[in-house]
Amino acid sequence: MLLLVLLVLGLPGTAVCPRTEPLSGSSNEPLFRGADRYDFAIIVHAGTTECFWQFAHQSGNFFFSFEVQRAAGIANSRYILATVRDPSGAQLGASQDVRGQINFQTTETGFYQLCLDNGQNHFGFVQVYLNFGVYYDGFNMEKEQPEERKQLNDTLDAIGVSIQKLQVHIFHMWRFYNFARMRKGADSFLLESNYHYVNWWSMAQSCVIVLSGVLQLYFLKRLFNVQSSGKPRC
Repeated sequence: MLLLVLLVLGLPGTAVCPRTEPLSGSSNEPLFRGADRYDFAIIVHAGTTECFWQFAHQSGNFFFSFEVQRAAGIANSRYILATVRDPSGAQLGASQDVRGQINFQTTETGFYQLCLDNGQNHFGFVQVYLNFGVYYDGFNMEKEQPEERKQLNDTLDAIGVSIQKLQVHIFHMWRFYNFARMRKGADSFLLESNYHYVNWWSMAQSCVIVLSGVLQLYFLKRLFNVQSSGKPRC
């Protein structure tokens, strides 16, 4: 009897895990969306492809920008292919350059795929800085508010409009700040690469100059070296 109780207690039960996929509209729980904005740097190795997924609702404004900060290898090609696909797998945009942007309106709710292909660089990796995310209506300066809320003179409405404008300005300043971070990182790696390049070439040229001087002295010494014979002179 005791063994039976222990077996019943030891049986694994059904584990309740948090749902990470988009929830259905029939549930009272909010639709899973994750973070709206990301910015980070990633290393893409030679001949490989790195992909990410960003969740977005329908009628959102999706932005994706990238810049190759440094490249390693024999060819040192800084070009990379960036592609974006919608939840159904259709390609929405592509950019093959050192830096680029892909912006579009989201037409369906789901996970959008962002991929970086380093197929051109077969012998070295590239470091890419990414900045992508999504924002929605009411958080966009380019679109007018519906009926402009009829310009109500109520104090709460005026405070809400002011806060919304402030959020819009902060958002665009955040994007400009990330563009500056991209360029700063790329310039910093380029400066460091040029610094090491100049140091190594200076050291190599110094060694060549010293070696050529030693060889010249050696050959000049051999020209004036008189071989003495074994017999004494009269």
